[in-house]
Formats: sequence, structure tokens, C-alpha cells
Amino acid sequence: MKTVVKEYSNGEVTVIWQNALCAHSGNCFRGLPVVFHPLRMPWVTPKESTTEKIVEQVKRCPSGALSYYMNDERPIHKS
Repeated sequence: MKTVVKEYSNGEVTVIWQNALCAHSGNCFRGLPVVFHPLRMPWVTPKESTTEKIVEQVKRCPSGALSYYMNDERPIHKS
């Protein structure tokens, strides 16, 4: 499998998805389906929710495939 890393931003927070780490647990889309919807492209639409809800959900990713950083700071905050 080719490793893919994608970033999606709402202007305040950027969500990073790494396909090679994804365990396909479904936590992301069951927990915040307005942002994470695997049957659409793009499958992550962070502009559909608040930064706080997005960060909460990303932290629940069991595999670490989802991580985030606040756009006004770096480095990356991992889940």
C-alpha cells in the first residue's frame, strides 16, 4: 500500500490523516459524522464543525492515523 498523508484545515486547526496507520475502527465518523465521512471526497471536512469538537474527536483515534495541529502554533499535537 502506498503511504498517503493528507491535511485538512478549517482555518484554526489542521487535521492530518496517515492511511498507513489507519485501523479503520470507525471512531472518527461515528463520533463526528459531519466532519468525517469516508464515502465522500474529501472524506474530512473540518469546516463543518468547531475546532474544539474536531480536536476532541481526533484525540479518540486509537491508531494515531489522525493527528492535528493548531494553525497558529506548531509542532504537531498527536492524538
